[in-house]
Amino acid sequence: MRSDLPRPEAAAGEARVRMRCAGVCDTDLQLAKGYMGFRGVPGHEVVGEVLESSDPRWRGKRVVCDINAGCGQCTECVDGDSHHCRARSVLGILNRDGAFAEEFVMPERTLVEVPDALADAVAVFAEPLAAALHVLDVEAARHATRVAVVGDGKLGLLIAAALAASGKAVQVVGHHQEKLDLASTFGARGVLEAEFDPTTEPFDAVVEASGSASGLDLALRAVRPRGTVILKTTIAGNAELDLSPVVIHELALVGNRCGSMSRAVALLASGKLDPLPLIAARYPLSRALEAFEHAARRGTLKVLVDGR
Repeated sequence: MRSDLPRPEAAAGEARVRMRCAGVCDTDLQLAKGYMGFRGVPGHEVVGEVLESSDPRWRGKRVVCDINAGCGQCTECVDGDSHHCRARSVLGILNRDGAFAEEFVMPERTLVEVPDALADAVAVFAEPLAAALHVLDVEAARHATRVAVVGDGKLGLLIAAALAASGKAVQVVGHHQEKLDLASTFGARGVLEAEFDPTTEPFDAVVEASGSASGLDLALRAVRPRGTVILKTTIAGNAELDLSPVVIHELALVGNRCGSMSRAVALLASGKLDPLPLIAARYPLSRALEAFEHAARRGTLKVLVDGR
């Protein structure tokens, strides 16, 4: 992490935000390995305080932000789909410096105010929770009564918590009994992969959140014929995979990325989902490199970086 970057300047329609708390995501770790060829300041899971903005109503507000900064003019943006704007920048991921810094800038239209009662350590989960809740925007998952989640990492557990909070019967398949026990506190069932038989009772929808070819292979075997597998993870590098089950069983593969920040903040504010058990450690910004190293340890849950 460099410490000599100049203070970011907010353009018209942008806000300059002081980072209060940021989370280390697996995507950040993949970017460090060369994913997407990113160069710059990473960090996109963040809660901050607006220091400067074109609209004075934002100044002093605690906020989270939609990480996708669309151009605001293309067909996708006009239709309310800035997540797929071809000219978009993405906080800490694509053509925009991210939140592992004292300050960062984002368009005001991406900001979502954080309620006073919501602690920073909870609000910082808004971005990954928004992504988790976006699974419910897939019709097959929305209408399914039973959903499996492959992967017991922080994303898989948060997806399981989001689905359980919506009333779904959720089963998490993973490799770590302590994490599967944590899934049970969110209202999901956990099963070790070694004890999981995907042929016994196939699921209407399976969410792949392991980020591995073996996890996707398991998801394809665990879903019923004409069911849907939802892909949630991004990884650096290529993977070999037998896709013949997709053809034989007429499966649907659906990519699924970012979701509604407002919906995530509302769920966190409701108290129906408490993400605090997912926190493994917290570091000050001055020790951000240590935070990354800790987050990269196999099996680590959420590591947070505090702005002060």
